[in-house]
Amino acid sequence: MRGAYARFATLLREVIKFGAVGAIAAVIKFGLVNILWSMWGSEGTLIANVIATVVATTFAYFGNRFWTFRHREQSGLAREYILFFAFNGVGLLIELICLGFIRYTLGFDSLLANNIGLVIGTGLGTLFRFWSYKRWVFMAPPVVQEEGQAGPLTTR
Repeated sequence: MRGAYARFATLLREVIKFGAVGAIAAVIKFGLVNILWSMWGSEGTLIANVIATVVATTFAYFGNRFWTFRHREQSGLAREYILFFAFNGVGLLIELICLGFIRYTLGFDSLLANNIGLVIGTGLGTLFRFWSYKRWVFMAPPVVQEEGQAGPLTTR
């Protein structure tokens, strides 16, 4: 029971920290993308989102590596950074599909419509990102045996 509680407590801390980093990254992203959209108009809808995502992703990587998942095993900054950006690319693709659907399929061409599409895409992309970061980027911490317990390779 103690082990289940510890795993849940760790997961809860990770979710809260991931959410805090994500909230700051979202402010960066939404702020930058809206500035770019207001400067470029509707023709820059998708490219503005790509630029804003790269900037926010860089912030999110460092926030997650050195705060959210700092207790997890480190497998090399270059490896993690490449995987982090690759999985963010998938998250970005999810966002672009939502934005493109609203803009080009439904024909809504306003700042409000862009932001609604971005909120939906960011929500779906965030679910994918959290799962993929935990699974492949920031590896699980090593299992620590409690004192007095025999490990899997210990014989008595």
